[in-house]
Amino acid sequence: MSGFFKSSIGRKVSMALSAFFLMFFLLQHLAINLLSVFSPDTFNEVSHFMGTNPLVQFALQPVLIFAVVFHFVMGFILELKNKKAQGTSYAKNNGAANSTWFSRNMIYSGMTILAFIGLHFIDFWFPEINTKFIQGDWSGVIEGVDGYRYHEELVHKFLNPIRVAAYTVAFVFLGLHLAHGFTSAFQSVGANSLRKKLEKLGTAYAIIVPLGFIFIALYHHLNH
Repeated sequence: MSGFFKSSIGRKVSMALSAFFLMFFLLQHLAINLLSVFSPDTFNEVSHFMGTNPLVQFALQPVLIFAVVFHFVMGFILELKNKKAQGTSYAKNNGAANSTWFSRNMIYSGMTILAFIGLHFIDFWFPEINTKFIQGDWSGVIEGVDGYRYHEELVHKFLNPIRVAAYTVAFVFLGLHLAHGFTSAFQSVGANSLRKKLEKLGTAYAIIVPLGFIFIALYHHLNH
């Protein structure tokens, strides 16, 4: 197994698998968050279920965190290996001839997204950990709010225009990252015969998912 991760193909395949998992999570996360716009009560119910379900909290959540860390660490390793290979290449390779600047510099969008994940953790995940595991409050309610607290907390986070702007910029970078990463992940597992269809599907995914999250942030900011 260690030999697999040391090989270039092994790293690319493992990174692609983590990408598939994270892209599926993004769809699920977007679907739940859209409920906050169209049905706040349903959003509260689903959020409380996810936030108190032992399988989600003690199995799926650690897997998600591992996948995020693994994907970014593997991305940095691949970037370093690519830079090293380019530096020792005997033949000059004109990368711009068959790829975009952005596809050759995924590391920058990845670093931006990583910084955003840090902000997202500070906004939502750390407070949840504090409430449930440190304070021991799994009720899902707060004083002064009827019903569960999740919708109220979400809306409160998007009152600040600077935070909304930061989220918007981050999701633009996510879209640019996905525009190349979606197709690249499938190519890494050998789906080259479907390249044209995957490029169209990847473009749609890279536009719709980030726009969905941006819409949620702007909606709550403008309608608080």
